[in-house]
Amino acid sequence: MQQSYDPRNADILVNVNGELVHRDRARISPFDSAVQGGDAVWEGLRLYSGRIFRLNEHLDRLRSSALALAFERIPSHEEITEEIKKTLAANSMRDGVHVRLTLTRGVKVTSGMDPRLNQSGPTLIVLAEHKPPVYSREGLALVTSTVRRFPPDCLDPKIHHANLIQSILAKLQANAAGADDAVMLDARGFVAETNATHLFLVHRGTVMTPRTVACPEGITRAAVVELCKRHRIPNAERDLSLTEFYRADEVFCTGTMGELAAVTRIDGRTIGDGEPGETTRRLSALYTELVRSEGVPVA
Repeated sequence: MQQSYDPRNADILVNVNGELVHRDRARISPFDSAVQGGDAVWEGLRLYSGRIFRLNEHLDRLRSSALALAFERIPSHEEITEEIKKTLAANSMRDGVHVRLTLTRGVKVTSGMDPRLNQSGPTLIVLAEHKPPVYSREGLALVTSTVRRFPPDCLDPKIHHANLIQSILAKLQANAAGADDAVMLDARGFVAETNATHLFLVHRGTVMTPRTVACPEGITRAAVVELCKRHRIPNAERDLSLTEFYRADEVFCTGTMGELAAVTRIDGRTIGDGEPGETTRRLSALYTELVRSEGVPVA
């Protein structure tokens, strides 16, 4: 699976600290913390008919991550929302849009790791692109990566940080194997997530997903769990092994960029009958209804 370029994005304006500039001229300083050490936090948002789904939850997670990294200044929800609105208006965007928010610690006075060198900041980047859900609805093929997700005592996954080297290494392995994405295990050998999404399985009518021990607190993940509870679909959150995924009736992944997508092969094994399953299709339909019925107006 490789994302395709959308020509509508050729002349988008990118918001860097409140200044809107053409994508080809958008710049941050080489002294910025994101460049110096991946010292930044981020969120992915999706715009539906002028509303962003679960915007406050995303901004809560952004703030939580920045607090954990001891950012000296964190823009308020209101400040960030205004910059999002400004960016969408400048690009005449209303639907089918993915927004990438990045908040860095800011610019350093000289190159170095020490956060005390940051004497101006933070840097807020709002990147909005025309981008429909990126995953095929026909079914994805995954391969298990040798790269493990960190446990909380190494690097807490509740910090939604911008240092994505683990994910990139896993994606490289998936690309080399001809798979769409990579399954990533935690340090104990249980399934954590993929390199880009959360994972769910369906076994004998029960929807199950790994605990958030070595994966982020996903916004889409939480919405799917809520839908299960609301519609009385049996569900559980617990440690899950690869074997349980191999023998599942259905597997699907979730994320803001791709919504819900069926997984039909893992490590060469066909999942279920090799087609998107009934529960996956039902939850996908319920999720579509949900995102079209709620959200914060921004465009």
